[in-house]
Amino acid sequence: MSENIAPVTPTTTSTGSDPAFFSCWDMHSYYGESFIVQGVSFDIREGEIVALLGRNGAGKTSTLRSIARATQPELRSGEVWLDHKPLHTMKDYQVAQLGVALVPEDRSVIAGLTVEENLKLAQIEEPIGWTLERIYDHFPRLGERKHQDGSTLSGGEQQMLAVARALARDVKLLLLDEPYEGLAPVIVQEIERILVDIKKLGITTIIVEQNAVAALRLADRALVLDTGEIVFDGTAQDLLDDEKLRNQYLAI
Repeated sequence: MSENIAPVTPTTTSTGSDPAFFSCWDMHSYYGESFIVQGVSFDIREGEIVALLGRNGAGKTSTLRSIARATQPELRSGEVWLDHKPLHTMKDYQVAQLGVALVPEDRSVIAGLTVEENLKLAQIEEPIGWTLERIYDHFPRLGERKHQDGSTLSGGEQQMLAVARALARDVKLLLLDEPYEGLAPVIVQEIERILVDIKKLGITTIIVEQNAVAALRLADRALVLDTGEIVFDGTAQDLLDDEKLRNQYLAI
């Protein structure tokens, strides 16, 4: 890491218990003067998968980008903690160095680089767990196409590459923005299989997905956003069982 970041331990989480592995406390983010994320607070246990759901424009992607400390939206107040370290005081590259990886909806595969070059560019100098060999074990299709230009892959293969590239940083917190967007049902099933494998590995994950039922099948917990605020925080099964809430906020 290019700058020393001393771990600081908060006294309590937003729920008043011992510090969680990941916490957002009263997070407020803006695009210019537009107030997008309005006081979001939640905790995640290590290894938990959380589905962050809501209608279009609810603030889901903005919440992920605020956690990753992207330039936009601008996080103006609130706190974001990962493993007792204050992400809200850091730049985006420092957050990435700590093991936070955002897989954006557009996948951001770098054209002109092969699959393997895309992976090597993201990989830390001495990977602890995610060597190229291990990545190819989990993503055999990428191994078959490792010398192919990443931008020429199919949509599903590019999504696999985007997830694999995030893992290559020995990720601690994986942020997935619409991983099923634009993919055929058979490819969605393959991406789901990969995400189930990731879940078994105990990687802490937040998934934003319009296909709410698919996300809830994978998740341990569900958060529902409405106009920038959390309106539901409970188990994925509780949300699946609550028809009124699903109709009101998810239209399913």
